[in-house]
Amino acid sequence: MKKKVALITGVTGQDGSYLTDFLLKKGYKVVGVKRRSSSFNTERIDHIINAKNPVKNFSYVYGDLTDSSNILRLVQSVNPDEIYNLAAQSHVRTSFEIPEFTANSDGLGTLRILEAIRILKLQKKTKFYQASTSEIFGNTFIPQNEKTPFRPTSPYAIAKLYAYWTTVNFRDAYNIFAVNGILFNHEGPRRGETFVSRKITRAVSEIYRNKRKFFLLGNLNAKRDWGSAKDYIESMWKMLQAKKPSDYVIATGKSHSVKQFVEEAFKYINIKIGWRGKGLKEVGFDKNKGNILVKVDPVYFRPTDINELRGDSSKAKRELKWRPKTSFKELVKEMMSSDLKKIK
Repeated sequence: MKKKVALITGVTGQDGSYLTDFLLKKGYKVVGVKRRSSSFNTERIDHIINAKNPVKNFSYVYGDLTDSSNILRLVQSVNPDEIYNLAAQSHVRTSFEIPEFTANSDGLGTLRILEAIRILKLQKKTKFYQASTSEIFGNTFIPQNEKTPFRPTSPYAIAKLYAYWTTVNFRDAYNIFAVNGILFNHEGPRRGETFVSRKITRAVSEIYRNKRKFFLLGNLNAKRDWGSAKDYIESMWKMLQAKKPSDYVIATGKSHSVKQFVEEAFKYINIKIGWRGKGLKEVGFDKNKGNILVKVDPVYFRPTDINELRGDSSKAKRELKWRPKTSFKELVKEMMSSDLKKIK
């Protein structure tokens, strides 16, 4: 039986690497797309490409979502059964500083891939998954589901919303099997170190190893629906195996604040955190020793932020038979365990 071929953009990222592992176990041939860089950035897939017995069914090519001719050539040469578009400028705070680039890669990048499918007449062969985000909801009703109005509050979210509607439009106009996975925050040991979840677990691990005394955060009261990336990538695959294309919210249905994430991380190393002060003067301190471990720095505030994101994934549970497996506490423990092993 001929192997299915999957093309994954953003293969060196957290989701791309987990999805690659998942699809290889499913018997796929996987082609990853990565941007050319002067430094090595393949750490998350090194276990595949640098193994003593390299995985035969995996290869990667250089590509860039801002280059339409490059994207067209890639889709034509790979001729994939499934495309997972996971590549993006994914930092919300950074998108305020580089809004045009964010729009070009996150918004128009999606259009370029879908146009390649259309131009190459692959509508009947190639299925397309678009990595959407809970950020497109903004400050709106809670919990958020597929029928919740969108109100994006950042250049990143606006670009992702353009990509969302482009995916819907190409599905309707050209009969492409194209879906949006509206994934809420999903984390894991492979999460980038500038994302708040990983920033916390890494900093707490460094405090435990006596490599730092405290760390800085922004909005401590922001609430997010945090799930496990390993759980969520399965939903991506399930969406493309469905009988009909549709869009799905993927979430745990429970939200926790940044403060709660900090508390849970410190609990792993047997430190109880207390809080005092308000606003920029609020600090987190060790309840036993009294020393300050967390401070607030306005540089990490977003010009506009979302108070709470909490998803309702009833549709995915009903139609895809997908459910989150990892609890919030289990997720933090997994990340803390991983970072403590890395930091000596």
